[in-house]
Amino acid sequence: MGNEDEESTPQKLSKIRYNSPLIQVILIGLVCFCCPGMFNALSGMGGGGQVDHTAANNANTALYITFAIFGILGGGIYNILGPRLTLLAGCSTYVLYAGSFVDYNHHRSETFVVISGALLGIGAGLLWAGQGAIMTSYPTAKRKGTYISIFWSIFNMGGVIGGLIPFVLNYHRAEAASVNDGTYIGFMCFMAFGAVLSLGVLPPSKVIRDDGSVCTHIEYSNVGTEIVEILKLFLNWKMLLIVPAAWGSNFFYTYQFNNVNGELFNLRTRGFNNVFYWGAQMVGSIAIGYLMDFSFQSRRKRGFLGVIVVGLLGTAIWGGGLANQLRYSRNHVPEKLDFKDSGSAFAGPFLLYFSYGLLDAMFQSMVYWIIGSLADDSETLSRYSGFYKGVQSAGAAVAWQVDVHSVSYLNQLIVNWVLTTVSYPLLFLLVALAVKDENTLQDKGDGIHSYLH
Repeated sequence: MGNEDEESTPQKLSKIRYNSPLIQVILIGLVCFCCPGMFNALSGMGGGGQVDHTAANNANTALYITFAIFGILGGGIYNILGPRLTLLAGCSTYVLYAGSFVDYNHHRSETFVVISGALLGIGAGLLWAGQGAIMTSYPTAKRKGTYISIFWSIFNMGGVIGGLIPFVLNYHRAEAASVNDGTYIGFMCFMAFGAVLSLGVLPPSKVIRDDGSVCTHIEYSNVGTEIVEILKLFLNWKMLLIVPAAWGSNFFYTYQFNNVNGELFNLRTRGFNNVFYWGAQMVGSIAIGYLMDFSFQSRRKRGFLGVIVVGLLGTAIWGGGLANQLRYSRNHVPEKLDFKDSGSAFAGPFLLYFSYGLLDAMFQSMVYWIIGSLADDSETLSRYSGFYKGVQSAGAAVAWQVDVHSVSYLNQLIVNWVLTTVSYPLLFLLVALAVKDENTLQDKGDGIHSYLH
């Protein structure tokens, strides 16, 4: 072991500085724990917790249309405004969205829910562009997978806690039509706290690695520069190879949330399932993060291995999803399952839903690792991450309308399976052509290796 691993505990702890990359990634993880983490728990109940999915589906369509636009623009806005204003503006829209369902419980006004969804899409585009820049540019080249897994674990703990909220508050309302006001108010409290936390995120130029190097030396950009650079992304061959993965990476949420969790399980069990769905995401992100940082010395080989492992696992899980889907359809839905049911009737669909969460985290963490390997500065990576989130959101907007128009569950599953499968060879090609083994940054100094070993 080198000297870094032999440091005394006080010396290790001295590296835990507020302006260190590790603490800043943890902080953005906590922000996402409170905002998109709680949003994921809300969406994961199917139909936003309503028995009629129409309002939530239309709101999500509006959300992902604006998300697609502002996801792509978000990187440029982040480069102009910096992290605090960008993240605060983004987080605030989550509170409004959850509040719109309180209103819907009483007035059944779909209009307010849809408008709130559209505003949330704008905010989410800003939040995720900033998050992507921080998560992919702050770590050194050999620790990007580890930092991504740390972020993903903290972020998805929000889904775990968020799943407990409807489970506990609706435990004795298993057959109720929709979740109660207290559930939505609980989500709003977490989201508001996340907005406050976002004010603690430091500008990139103030984040210092332990060797004294600055994570990025960029100056704030201007509107003209960002417009030109964003337009160039649509002709960037690296981004074009990511398009199928980006399009498919949120497309499957509609099917999994509405047509698996929402269709097969009763109200309280959906919250119970989400605890494990988002818990599986934590496991998946840690596993793929370790694999893509420590499996081989060669960064390119680690990228190849990550794509292969996720591809094989994805094929197996979607195959299991097909076997499950053949048992029911829109016109023939079995009796709702409860978590107290014994035997394979509950265990099989529950394990499948858990596996969907595992695959989601591994797939997206793998893609983020590849994006993070394409550059080292937050200015470029904020644009790359924004492009990824923009295309991802365009796919999601289409997916929610596919469900609104009653496309068969089987056809939805097949499209999801095909989208993810097509992306694997393209990502493999991107690793082969664009990921270099030479690391331009030294790995010592970001502190994470000594924390884990």
